Parts: sequence; C-alpha cells; structure tokens
Amino acid sequence: MSHFIRPDVQFLLQKIRELAAPSVTEVGPEGARDMMRRAARLDLPEVQLPVRRDWTIPGPGGDPLPLRLYDSRESRESSSALLYFHGGGFVIGDLDSHASLCSHIAKELDLPVIAVDYRLAPEHPWPAGPDDCEAAARWIASSPAELGFTVSGLVFAGDSAGGALAAVTAMALRDEAADAPVICQWLIYPTVDLGSGSYRSLREFAKGYFLETREIVWFNGLYAPDAESWRASPIKGAAAGLPPAVIHTASLDPLRDQGRAYAARLAEAGVPTLLLEAEGVVHNFAIMRAALPSVTKDLAKALAGVRLFLRQA
Repeated sequence: MSHFIRPDVQFLLQKIRELAAPSVTEVGPEGARDMMRRAARLDLPEVQLPVRRDWTIPGPGGDPLPLRLYDSRESRESSSALLYFHGGGFVIGDLDSHASLCSHIAKELDLPVIAVDYRLAPEHPWPAGPDDCEAAARWIASSPAELGFTVSGLVFAGDSAGGALAAVTAMALRDEAADAPVICQWLIYPTVDLGSGSYRSLREFAKGYFLETREIVWFNGLYAPDAESWRASPIKGAAAGLPPAVIHTASLDPLRDQGRAYAARLAEAGVPTLLLEAEGVVHNFAIMRAALPSVTKDLAKALAGVRLFLRQA
C-alpha cells in the first residue's frame, strides 16, 4: 500500500537509510540519549527571548526537579502559563532537546512556557514521570514568587510521551483542582495507550517511517507502566470534564491511530476537541523543522487552535 509522503520527508527518510544508523534498541538508554542530543541539528535554532531561566523545585522523588522558563516579555503581572513536557519515549529527551520548540511556542503564543525536566526510565520507571509533571503543575499553579507573575491559567502541552504526560496531568488536575484552572491541552502525536498493539498504524508504519514499532515496544518496556492505569494510558481514564484539546497527529506515524482514538474519546465525552493531522509526515516532526521545512505550516495551524481555546477561556 502506497502512502503520500512529502518531498522533504522523503528526502530525510532516504538520508536516514543511507546513514544506516543503529536503532535506539541497539545502543541502550545512554546511547539513545546521545543520539537525540545529536539530532538537535534537525531543528531550527532556538529563538532568542528576553527571558530564558533555569531553576529547580523540590521533586516528589526527593531530588531537585529542573524547570526552564521561556518568555517573550521581560516581565508580566498576570498570565496563563504553558507547561511543556518533552517527548522521548519516557527514556530520552531533556530541556535542551526541545529548547527550540519551546522558545518558538513562547514567541508565537506570547505566553510564558515552562519546560519540565521530569525523571526518565529505566532509572526512574513509571510513575516517576507523571508524579514529576503533576508536582510541577501544582507548584506553578500556586504562583510562587520565583516565577515573577501570577498564574491565571494553565495550558499543558507535549509531544509523544510528553503528550501522554500532558493528558495525564490534565486528568489529575481535573480530579483534584490546583490553584489555577487548566484551560487547554495540546497533544502532539501522543502515545495514550501503552497496553494495546491492535492499532492499524502500528502495523502499517512498523518500519521505515522514522519511529519504528519495535522502538515503541522497547521504550515501553523500560518505562514499565501499569498499562491499564489512566496515569500510564490516559485513553483508559474518564474523559468528561477535561479541558479543550488540540490533538496533532502525523499520517505516517505508528502512533497515529492512538491520537485519533483519543480525540474521538474526548469528543464523545463532550470535550471541545480539534484534531489536526499532518499529511505525509512522520513522528517527531515538531522538532525537525530545519530538516522538514514544510511542517512549519502544520505547527502554525495547531498554534491557531490553541489560541482559539485560549480566547474562549
């Protein structure tokens, strides 16, 4: 079965085949983390903003939890804040791997963006990641003095594994409210069902489309979740009462059908939901904008959807 592939995506996939680089499954967690660091050259340079500040808060696991603030304004009195949870299969990724994307979002939405450097598996298996993300969200919602502004609302965003963490954190704060309301969630090619291998896209794009199904299985094995728990697989949780959602899938992604299914689940529960699908594009496109210039327009559409929900809030 042939699939539409954008020219820039086709070129990237051909280059990857020519390089014959090992899979993350062959190099182990540290090797995979190094591969992701080196892949940063596939993205655009970080946007230079007036505010880019790192600090730590007490983490639920007893260790400091690193955060990074990006802001297009030097100061604010009150604002909604977007928390960004990076992707990487719950095993790889960090503040630097998604710095360019976070800075871009801060500029385009004119919102403070706070990236969360949650603990990674296998050193810290599930539920360390969800615990850290919820703790960071509640701390930020309390408008601590370190932020420098009053938080009027929260937006949760993330890609891939980070999309799952954004969804799970939205559920946690729906069930037990924080000091600021959650007004929107933006899930970029999210993995929302860690226990099911029945999705057609897992088979259809199992190999040769950047992220491979065997790599998803490897990541999930290191994460070691209870796949039936909503804190691992948010599609298993109750959807009613969740904040409006922008869900952004890629048509050539093994995780595509999970995102589609979650969007349907939210819509059926009465949650305002915008499903966008980037046609002819692979997983990870949001942090490969230098290699895939065509995806700039896809991100612009998603940002417009987030703006719409922010205005409605």
